[in-house]
Amino acid sequence: MIPRVVVDTNVLHGAFLSKAGGDNREVIRRCLKRKAQPLLGVTLFSEYEDVLGRDNLMKKCPLTPKDRLVLLEAFLSVCEWVKVYYLWRPNLPDEGDNHLIELAVAGAADAIISNNTRDLKGGNLHFPQTRILTPKQFS
Repeated sequence: MIPRVVVDTNVLHGAFLSKAGGDNREVIRRCLKRKAQPLLGVTLFSEYEDVLGRDNLMKKCPLTPKDRLVLLEAFLSVCEWVKVYYLWRPNLPDEGDNHLIELAVAGAADAIISNNTRDLKGGNLHFPQTRILTPKQFS
């Protein structure tokens, strides 16, 4: 069975910045090869667009802006759109990360993949069916 995953923006950003290989890229590669099913919601989509569109954050990216757009579109094409109808508000240390938990719950994700696992595990609500993994743990 293909794992259903929520890919945090920091993983996608890390994959774009790395020159070759790496755990972040491996997560994206597995999604593109359909060995993992990435889930996507409105908030995460907006975050992807925002972060990858910031020139100051992408200046070390080895890809041209056009190549970045092609790669982002390829990644988005394999994502499953999930509507989040209920806001759980797990009260994570970074309120901006709550949407990741909500997306994972709404989409019955097996895991959230993030480079910031500590903050994702620090909420008031816990969902033991959804693992919080680093890219290295997932790969």
